[in-house]
Amino acid sequence: MATSVRRVRKAVIPAAGLGTRFLPATKATPKEMLPVVDKPAIQYVVEEAVAAGLDDILMITGRNKRPLEDHFDRNYELESALAAKGDDRKLALVEESTRLATIHYVRQGEPRGLGHAVSCAAMHVGEEPFAVLLGDDIIDGRDPLLPRMIDVLQRRGGTVIALMEVDPDHIHLYGCAAVEPTDEPDVVRVTDLVEKPRERAPSNLALIGRYVIAPEIFDVLAKTEPGAGGEIQLTDALRVLAGRDGDGGPVHGVLFRGRRYDTGDRLEYLRAVIQLAVEREDLGPPLLSWLREFVDARRDDR
Repeated sequence: MATSVRRVRKAVIPAAGLGTRFLPATKATPKEMLPVVDKPAIQYVVEEAVAAGLDDILMITGRNKRPLEDHFDRNYELESALAAKGDDRKLALVEESTRLATIHYVRQGEPRGLGHAVSCAAMHVGEEPFAVLLGDDIIDGRDPLLPRMIDVLQRRGGTVIALMEVDPDHIHLYGCAAVEPTDEPDVVRVTDLVEKPRERAPSNLALIGRYVIAPEIFDVLAKTEPGAGGEIQLTDALRVLAGRDGDGGPVHGVLFRGRRYDTGDRLEYLRAVIQLAVEREDLGPPLLSWLREFVDARRDDR
């Protein structure tokens, strides 16, 4: 096991996607800014990174993503108006996103896939291991995944990915891992990776949007040809690292069995909003009561 891995300090959040599954809502509003209860989805992801000790964050953006920058920037006019009214509660909510972390931005330029987006972080990351968090996945703060992944990296070296069991009928929608067990029940060694397998998948373990990656990935990405969908796939580059002992490998997977919300799918997005709202002390009781009444009324209508 590795004992000299550098500390993980930086997080990369790819946020250049067009959000076409949510049109027309995302015609002028980035999908990452869609509200999940009363915060944009992207804020949950940033908060997760910060909770894991990563307060140096690089967002990979594209055109029409300026609202992301505005959200994490100061809004002096709004802050002044709230301060003048003495509305300290709302003022604190507005200032919270500004104070979360040091956030940098770089544009991807052209949509060439997740692998290409990650490669845009090379200058900022340098020669350090770093985390990648995809904005479509919200991991419940009560089920800390990223700290566990960082712990595995510090002890075992190489690269660590997050894996979750999914319905075998849905595995073709994900990157998929072939694995072998280790001496830890929630950690496996990854022996192969396939992006959106068209034929028989090696397992029902899907890559979900959390990675802690060795900097050697950048050299691999520079040589990675377009794969599934004609895009440069991060999964293909990780597959190369999975075959190494050293130089960015091996690749281990942390098996996640906690609560995850997929905000990149319309139905799952609605479920996430409802689940998170129901568990809020201020919203949960009245919302749950209304939901019961609504379901009963629908049942009676039938």
